[in-house]
Amino acid sequence: MSSTHFGFQSVDERDKSRMVRGVFDSVASRYDLMNDLMSAGLHRAWKAYTVMVADVRPGMRVLDIAGGTGDLAMAFAPLVGTQGQVVHTDINEAMLRTGRDRLIDAGIALPTMVCDAEQLPFPDQYFDRVSVAFGLRNMTHKDAALKEMRRVLKPQGRLLVLEFSRVAKPLQKAYDWYSFNVLPKLGQWVAGDPDSYRYLAESIRMHPDQAALKTLMQECGFGHVDIHNLSAGLVALHVAMRC
Repeated sequence: MSSTHFGFQSVDERDKSRMVRGVFDSVASRYDLMNDLMSAGLHRAWKAYTVMVADVRPGMRVLDIAGGTGDLAMAFAPLVGTQGQVVHTDINEAMLRTGRDRLIDAGIALPTMVCDAEQLPFPDQYFDRVSVAFGLRNMTHKDAALKEMRRVLKPQGRLLVLEFSRVAKPLQKAYDWYSFNVLPKLGQWVAGDPDSYRYLAESIRMHPDQAALKTLMQECGFGHVDIHNLSAGLVALHVAMRC
């Protein structure tokens, strides 16, 4: 039996996807509200910065992995224009359904599908851009997922990974206190689910830091990786080029 981590727990790696799915099934209906409360609205600025750095142009094909409630897909859609394509995916059906409904309400029609990032159902070298925001840390085999993202990217295509990372040292104690005391209480008050937000705090600590993630991406075949620290390293955007 191979084990992996689910927050601070060690679990059978065959069970992790099911357990992560349970977390997001629980929080899907309140996900956007909780993001605003947890980050004081900063998640919108982090995603807007990601969209800017992506430099998406008319006619491009963009794959949004772990797209959840559709923030990035919604931002990319007008940029690719009528000749381009944005594909909105997530492994969690409840999150994907919430995102699809938001997109439809905004008058945006694009492909939306349940999709495992470790086994992408797309041809080689199909997309100009691949994005994953706050989803990589939940994947069981990050290396397999990154290799798949590289496979579906065209040469010179960009992968953008926006994820919680290691905050600057002077802020660590305050951030830890907030994460393990405030977040679960917010989860209880707003979503009726403190455990899912305790998992969120734990999963951030188990995720590779900025340098380790850069190394992992390079080991998975990406030739050049830039790191953009946002909000003192609370979040990092890794931008990788497919050679």
